[in-house]
Amino acid sequence: MNKKLMAVAIAGALAVPGIAFAQASSVTISGMFKVGVENLSYSNQAQSSGTNVRLNSSQNRVVDNSSRIIFTAVEDLGGGLAAVGNLDVRFAPDQATNMTNTAGATPNPIGSGNTYVGLRGKSWGQLTFGRWDLHYGKGPSEQTRGAGALVSSDVSVFDYIQTSPASGGVASAAANVPIAATSRTQNVVRYDTPNWGGFTGTIAWSANPGNAVGGEADMSATNGAGVNTRKGSGWNFSPKYTNGPFQVEYSFWRAKPDAPVATTNDQRGDSLNAKFQFGGFQVGVGWNKSKLENSTTQIKVAERTAWALAGNYKWGPHAVFAHYTKAGNISTGVPGAGACPSTSCTDGTGARMMSAVYEYSFSKRTSVAATLARINNDANANYNFFTSSSLGSSDATVLLGESPRIFQMTILHLF
Repeated sequence: MNKKLMAVAIAGALAVPGIAFAQASSVTISGMFKVGVENLSYSNQAQSSGTNVRLNSSQNRVVDNSSRIIFTAVEDLGGGLAAVGNLDVRFAPDQATNMTNTAGATPNPIGSGNTYVGLRGKSWGQLTFGRWDLHYGKGPSEQTRGAGALVSSDVSVFDYIQTSPASGGVASAAANVPIAATSRTQNVVRYDTPNWGGFTGTIAWSANPGNAVGGEADMSATNGAGVNTRKGSGWNFSPKYTNGPFQVEYSFWRAKPDAPVATTNDQRGDSLNAKFQFGGFQVGVGWNKSKLENSTTQIKVAERTAWALAGNYKWGPHAVFAHYTKAGNISTGVPGAGACPSTSCTDGTGARMMSAVYEYSFSKRTSVAATLARINNDANANYNFFTSSSLGSSDATVLLGESPRIFQMTILHLF
């Protein structure tokens, strides 16, 4: 058969089930472009023999703010039951390659966002299987939901925990460890309740959170001397109550990796936030406690408490946002850890973050914003802006005691 005729025949054959599918299901395409131009600078630069370690104290860059395209499929199965599917594709308009995660590895370029399939019932809620954002992002600030720069999120301090230089666990040097990966958790079974008089909730289990706390174990691993083939898992429980202008939400996170070794940690996280709206004003307060335990010894590597205060005011097309977020010093159960200047110090491991945003909306879909944010790190802390290294440039790593600052002009277009 002629190749052109064969192609037409194949296309025609495929078109028939495609038409039937379109009649039974609805597919919605949505997403956003969100890109900014920013200046990133550092103060209190780390020094070696009296000379700054960093060659440049500032840089200008064009940065993605987690742009995405989302395909959502829904099929009505009758009786209030529906099949649902979601494909969330993250992309970076400012780069030739796809975004990279904090480890520098390219993630799944197709389903890198919240991607799942499942069933939804009007009376009983929704059950899905896939990848989901869990636990992190439960702070009170809402300034990044619009055109505010993603790097200015209170996640930067609220959902990370510092380790001391000799606390062991994830790193032998001080590290800024994300809780729940501050990204999608893989291998998730998730149940979302319907709205019961203002109460909603999420219960999620991961067969192995993998990217959140460590790799997935090989089932063929032998249980030899010094080898721990424990099965990993992750749990998230997050109830929420909304009554008119008042909202309160809690989130519990617990995760452990498969086949733990001396450099992996178990995680525990608790977050609580409350918000109140009156007129154009909204105020919110948040509390977080995060903990790392060595996966093999169960010794406490680090534990710290953080809190945040946020507010915003909207009038017409204008809006202003601000938040102040503080992480305290860590405590640890590692023998010998204590006051500085010992190599295992826990003093000076806190940080404070301040951020403000002005946003102007041209329409419901298009807005621009100016964002100013700064993190003041104590001498033994290196908290960084959320996604600054992963979505920005590889040289955006913060050294101990440095204080990063950003000013970003951002444009957002929803579709």
